[in-house]
Amino acid sequence: MRTSKRSQILEAATRVVQREGVKSVTFDSVAAEAGLTKGGLLYHFATRDDLVLAIHQHLADRWEADLVAAAGKPATEATRDERLAAYTQVAIQSATRAELLLMLEGSTNAAHSAVWEAVTERWAPPPASAGDDPAALDRFIVRLAADGLWLYDSLTSQQLTPETRRAVAERIADALTRDGGSDEEG
Repeated sequence: MRTSKRSQILEAATRVVQREGVKSVTFDSVAAEAGLTKGGLLYHFATRDDLVLAIHQHLADRWEADLVAAAGKPATEATRDERLAAYTQVAIQSATRAELLLMLEGSTNAAHSAVWEAVTERWAPPPASAGDDPAALDRFIVRLAADGLWLYDSLTSQQLTPETRRAVAERIADALTRDGGSDEEG
């Protein structure tokens, strides 16, 4: 199937974010990356804000698809522990710097943050449930560890060796099964 121009533009914009950050997303930078004219972008996105919101939605949709693939089912059909396992797997294996940068940038814009919060609320354990329940706290710590590895990979110039990264990822994944694989819904 041929990629639509809109998808081509959003993938090009994602590469700009990955390489240079959200502030670097301009019609000129994205047009150059996509091999299109600025007018070609304006046909699909009337303003830079429209383009940036579309990038948020595009990546959040892709992130959700990765989570569904990791769980083997949608969030509505997965147990709490299956959702956490999928979230952890995606965060430690395939989450990108562009996604992180967009989430950070989006945290100051209600429309942008809503796109990401919709996905996280379905898949990641909330901190509110961790206070009085040791198992809930453990699940939340696993989430934080996965997020921390993603953050480290995305923001540091000191890349982990493949062996060290694999060992950290395995340790995080092992924490999911330490409690005997409890899979109660909650």
